[in-house]
Amino acid sequence: MNLKNCEKKGNSTAELVIEANTEEFEVAIGKSFMKNRGHITVSGFRKGKAPRKIIEKVYGATIFHNDAFEALLPGVLEYAENDSGLRLVGQPEITDVSVMDNNAGVSFTMTVSYYPEITLGEYKGLSVSRPLAEVLESDIDASIEETRKRNARIEKVDRPAIDGDVAIIDFEGFMGGNPFQGGKGKDHELTIGAGELIPGFDEGIIGMKAGEVRELELVFPEDYEKQYAGKDVLFKVRLNEVRECILPDVDDEFTMDVSEFDTLEEYRESIREGLQKAKQADSDAELEDALFEMITDSFDVDIPDVLVEEEMDKAMNSFSRQIASIGLDPVEYLKMRNTTPDEYRESLRPVGMQRAKVNLALERIADLEGIEASPEDIEAEYVKAAESSGKDISKLKESVPEKTVARSIKIRLASKLVIDSAAIGDS
Repeated sequence: MNLKNCEKKGNSTAELVIEANTEEFEVAIGKSFMKNRGHITVSGFRKGKAPRKIIEKVYGATIFHNDAFEALLPGVLEYAENDSGLRLVGQPEITDVSVMDNNAGVSFTMTVSYYPEITLGEYKGLSVSRPLAEVLESDIDASIEETRKRNARIEKVDRPAIDGDVAIIDFEGFMGGNPFQGGKGKDHELTIGAGELIPGFDEGIIGMKAGEVRELELVFPEDYEKQYAGKDVLFKVRLNEVRECILPDVDDEFTMDVSEFDTLEEYRESIREGLQKAKQADSDAELEDALFEMITDSFDVDIPDVLVEEEMDKAMNSFSRQIASIGLDPVEYLKMRNTTPDEYRESLRPVGMQRAKVNLALERIADLEGIEASPEDIEAEYVKAAESSGKDISKLKESVPEKTVARSIKIRLASKLVIDSAAIGDS
């Protein structure tokens, strides 16, 4: 093969022109012939038995070219990476494939993304303050209050609705005197004060009695769906029933109902420990973010879009798993927040950009420090992933390349080096 041209374009992309010679092209065509001949019928020959030259004469000389191009491509990319000195990332965009005269070879023109080279500032011995991870009594009280609400008893009451009640309502919204799509509900359970509907709606229900009808003149928020944002709306509301949330007393009996503990004191201590772990994890994450931001602020480089998109996908998948874990559908959850999956994913671009930049910095640190992933480390990573996902390890190895696993390990070890070497003070 021969690298005919390598032109860097910007944003860590380059246009490459690579030629495979006659012999290489001939080998690829031979593979394509062997792969496809069983599906080709030629008069006078049993299916799959016609010679290549006969097939090419009947169906055209280019019949085996497409599969031959595919067979050549992995070798072309490997050659491109080795001969250009660029470390490629993602899939190339093939802009032209052309066969040279007399089948003298084939030329590939492609746009590729590559890892940019970066020059780091200091990355060891950085000074940073650790955020506090203190658990207050009010934090424990708030956690218990949430548990009380989840275990509240709901009873019908004959009195005006107050904040915290569940109001069973029929409602219909009108804009310019006309009803609008999605603005109607029947026997809707509204927890007053939860802010489920637009601002002012909950307050408008307070003081209503069962059977009463009210008209609420409200305004949609500016950040609402585009067709409604900032517009006046009239809601006609009928209150069918008022239900009171009766919270349980916080005592030992409550403790035994909602936990594995026998006393309120033990329960509070378990909550303290759980909150402490969570706050410590948040503190550690903030500390790492501060360190990595100091490192990435020391260089300015074009980040390949493919790396940013990859990190955005990871963040989006993490969000979806988190929402699904609490029993909600991610799409419906985003709809309630007046956005779409595509819009939310796009909002993650700054996060993706920073994570990609951090990973590039950590890879560079690993190279400077001679950090490598041993075969044992890589195998252990596959084993761990197989156990956590329940997938067969051989299938994982087929779907996740070894170099991807090695890169992840190097990044993790470099991250540990940065953190372990930092001069960490208290906030």
